[in-house]
Amino acid sequence: MLKPLAPKLPPLIKRPAVLRLLIIALLAEISYAVLNISTMPVYLVNIRHFQTDVAGLVVVCFLLSEAIFKGPMGHFADRFGCRTFLIVGPAITFATSLLTVVLPPSHIFPHNIGVWETFALMGMRILDGIGAAMLWPAMFAEMGHAVDDEDRQQAMSLLNTCYLLGIALALPIGGIAEDQFNQRTHDAAGLYLAATLFLCITIGSMILIPRDTVHDPALLAEHEGFHVKQLIASFRSIPVYVLLSIITFAGIGFPMIIIKLFAEQEFGLSPTGFGALVFPGAIAMALLSVPMSRLGQKLGPNRSVHLGMALCAGGLIFISSGALVGVFRTGWALALGGIPLGVGFLLAIPAWMTSVSDLDPKHRAANLGAIMTAQGLGAVVGCYVGSFLYAHTLWIGTLLHLKHPLTFEHYSPFMGCAIFITVGWLISLQALKSKPMRSDENEAEGETPEVVSSGANS
Repeated sequence: MLKPLAPKLPPLIKRPAVLRLLIIALLAEISYAVLNISTMPVYLVNIRHFQTDVAGLVVVCFLLSEAIFKGPMGHFADRFGCRTFLIVGPAITFATSLLTVVLPPSHIFPHNIGVWETFALMGMRILDGIGAAMLWPAMFAEMGHAVDDEDRQQAMSLLNTCYLLGIALALPIGGIAEDQFNQRTHDAAGLYLAATLFLCITIGSMILIPRDTVHDPALLAEHEGFHVKQLIASFRSIPVYVLLSIITFAGIGFPMIIIKLFAEQEFGLSPTGFGALVFPGAIAMALLSVPMSRLGQKLGPNRSVHLGMALCAGGLIFISSGALVGVFRTGWALALGGIPLGVGFLLAIPAWMTSVSDLDPKHRAANLGAIMTAQGLGAVVGCYVGSFLYAHTLWIGTLLHLKHPLTFEHYSPFMGCAIFITVGWLISLQALKSKPMRSDENEAEGETPEVVSSGANS
């Protein structure tokens, strides 16, 4: 007797539970990017009069805090419910955004307490990192609960698209807000915008995320405890993957903090002008996300990582050439180099996470957690080093007798990024050679599950 056919489900993006989470994820990434990429570096340098490397140190506190607390917060979200963490995390940053505005500058006090102003701002960014660590593991877990196993990879790819698109949209949105409202808000329009967005996320999570979500008991059992030993064990089991994560995301971090200052100081672009330069790329990324996902499925995860990182390296080398070649020292060259860079990330990042996920299905969560931690630590190092290079490499351009040593200094974070991404691409060619063998395939042959990827066995 024939079994009745299961009803055909609508595409993921049209399913209410998935769509609600995607909306919250997109708003969340726009909010964090507005705060930490579009607003905070420029606010600290131009309004608080910090040196670029000190401003970088303040923003790095956010990244380091997020990296440290993601593991524990993911564990607590599984134990106490994702919805609570999706509400509390953004609420923390809503409060710190407003506190940043009202924190008095050091020059209004009779004694110099600039160091305390710096420590206060660093403390608030640490709280922001805790809020982000509460939100993102809960978001990914909630999405995992909202879809079936066969749809999980596509759902995670959609979340990754929200991440990339959110960063791209934050720059024009933040730039427009600063140009239109900075005079009315005493140069704090970006902070007020971030606070408003985080408030919307908090309220949206309260309204859109159901209270009675049933979580997978297997996942709860898998996250029954969080221990540093688990993290270290994962680091030891996939050392080349960890190394690749640190190197690649350190490269990504190099220009992250200084990108808007660079456009302002090197090209004379206003916040809105820089946003207009980035906006076409944001739209292109949105339109290409689905085709890139399909191409990645055809190529397979390892080849997708290779091709994606090669495109990223090529785009960054093109951008970095402006340090030495005058014709490439323009905004259009920055935008043109961003095309292969954006396409490469759309192709490489979901494939990279899939490759890590396939290493050992029995330790999937532990391996992903280790890789995310390594990525966060790499970004922390890259962000600070990039902001340091931006402020302290003028002597290299002078030593090389360059016509524009200050321009060389401004381009140095992009040059560092290009070098690190290229090295990461070369490592990926060696580490991601063969497709990992799944445990169930090995068990079917009566063998002990074993990862055959060269990166995992190095």
